[in-house]
Amino acid sequence: MTTPAPGTLAWFEVATSDADAAQKFYGSLFDWTFEVNGPAASGESDYRNIKASGADGPMGGIFGTGGQVPDHAVFYILVADVEGTCADAEQLGGSVVSKHLDPGPGAPKFAYLRDPAGNQFGVFTPPAA
Repeated sequence: MTTPAPGTLAWFEVATSDADAAQKFYGSLFDWTFEVNGPAASGESDYRNIKASGADGPMGGIFGTGGQVPDHAVFYILVADVEGTCADAEQLGGSVVSKHLDPGPGAPKFAYLRDPAGNQFGVFTPPAA
């Protein structure tokens, strides 16, 4: 699988209090398959990577929130510099919802932002190889 270029839509996430129902719905609707990844495999969180039929790798995920945050869907743009992108977004009238610049080994740096109209989206930088 090749890494998308910075500035491209590179991931999406469905956050839900009922990950099993979301998996059944999207899997049946689009013929997607799901795989538990990373810490979720050891029971730390409920995160399932989504793979389209015939795709080389995952394209998004379902995050089981356990009811801790409202259900939502968000898209992520790959960027070269999360912190710099956050600063640029604020200069352009957007806002930073949260930054995760030290997420731990093997995890991407990411942030949730809002555009000037209030729409939430995410930016991330892949973890170092």
